[in-house]
Amino acid sequence: MPPIISTNSLKLGYQYLFNHNFLTLTLTLTILFLIIFISTLYYLASTPRAVFLVDFACSSPPAACRVPSAAFREIVAPNDVVDFQMKILQHSGLGEETYLPPAFHAKSNPPDKPTLQASRAEAEIVIFSAVDSLLEKTGLEPKDIDILIVNCSLFSPTPSLSAMVINKYKLRSNIKSFNLSGMGCSAGLISVDLARDLLQVHGNSNAVVVSTEIITPNQYKGNVKGMVIANCFFRMGGAAMLLSNRWSERGRAKYRLVHVVRTHKAADDKAYRCLFQEQDDEGKVGLLISRDLVDKAGEALKSNITTLGPLVLPLSEKLLIFFTLILTKFFNSKRKPYIPDFKKAFHHFIIHVGGNPIIDGMQKNLQLSDENVEPPRMTLHRFGNTSSSSIWYQLEYIESKGRMKKGNKVWQLGFGSGFKCVSAIWKCNRSIDTPMDGPWADCIHRYPIKLNQEEDEGKGKDGEKVDLLLEDHKLNFASEYTFPFAGVNYYISSRLKSIGGSGTYGFI
Repeated sequence: MPPIISTNSLKLGYQYLFNHNFLTLTLTLTILFLIIFISTLYYLASTPRAVFLVDFACSSPPAACRVPSAAFREIVAPNDVVDFQMKILQHSGLGEETYLPPAFHAKSNPPDKPTLQASRAEAEIVIFSAVDSLLEKTGLEPKDIDILIVNCSLFSPTPSLSAMVINKYKLRSNIKSFNLSGMGCSAGLISVDLARDLLQVHGNSNAVVVSTEIITPNQYKGNVKGMVIANCFFRMGGAAMLLSNRWSERGRAKYRLVHVVRTHKAADDKAYRCLFQEQDDEGKVGLLISRDLVDKAGEALKSNITTLGPLVLPLSEKLLIFFTLILTKFFNSKRKPYIPDFKKAFHHFIIHVGGNPIIDGMQKNLQLSDENVEPPRMTLHRFGNTSSSSIWYQLEYIESKGRMKKGNKVWQLGFGSGFKCVSAIWKCNRSIDTPMDGPWADCIHRYPIKLNQEEDEGKGKDGEKVDLLLEDHKLNFASEYTFPFAGVNYYISSRLKSIGGSGTYGFI
């Protein structure tokens, strides 16, 4: 007879199989859960935190600080090259409503003898008005500011300007504070890059960036033509921005930071000295702008867009560049290399307002339309060159015109001493309503205005063009650049016409 298996044995067998399979299933699910959990942690740790521009605000200087051409002539009158400066101003693209600080308007405090007190007073006017406006627009409480970055190139007192802001708004004692100086007109975007890096390290944080240039102690009163040019272009202004990596800010933030690309050419001696603060033979300090400026700006731009292009251009543009390269290299084609159409990558172009030669050159190099370069031209006309903050006046111009829509991409491009070129790419996070206040509120209805300098201002009484340069100084610059782009050479031809003595071509 076959052995008889008892009921208890069967129950024990089934229980063993169940327990064994359950244990195996439990171990498998536990291991799978751990793999998913660790992979998620690794992904979150290796993925950069999204950085949002919640909002920004530009300073609106007092109306009493406006300096029309006649007032500017009075300011620079004790000078042997006053006529030279007035000719530069006439063809600069600046309008009659730009601003110079109170010290320039006070007869009792002439700008050739600026005081530290007057310089601090200008800093307080510009910085505090911008930060006050930012706090009002965002509803941000000072105690909620985790990071503060202030950049001002030519005025660096002790205590620093960042300490001045902390004192004014009674910010927290553990705030991470930075004060950048000597970095030129590109310092605004460099500050944004620094804020982005800090926000990658410090989660759930708010960063306030303040960009300005203090004019009071930096008006050159000598007679070197290469040093008086800065007097004609630089004007009073500033901006404050709130950047955050808090997800709670994602819904109301205006923009998301996509890329920042920085290029620094200071290893080249000529690039290092093309914008240089120094003393003249009489011991007067000024900013010397050399004849190498346009060359070095072109080289910096070339390097910058070589890195930027592959990140932003659509596939169709990359293929056209590649096919052009094939024709040139293997079929000896004499066709000019293809110039990428950056208008297919960006909706808005914000170019540093160093002067009309810079804007003209960028328009031709990048094949931009008049509407594309309208923001820098109108900003230059209304506010002049406000250094690192000028790109924010342009962004507010675009918003004030109601042109910024959800999904639009913005290219901010800054140049600065060193020589530096910095690009920041933003994506509009939501459709933006036309602002009802700000520096453009009382004049946006008048813009754009027609600027026809060559025909209207560049003619003499006999209808012929007036020679823009004094004596034998006549500087025209024509250059052909070959821009390497992701291993591909493409041709950009630029012809920048400028005015100025001592070999000056542009104004950064």
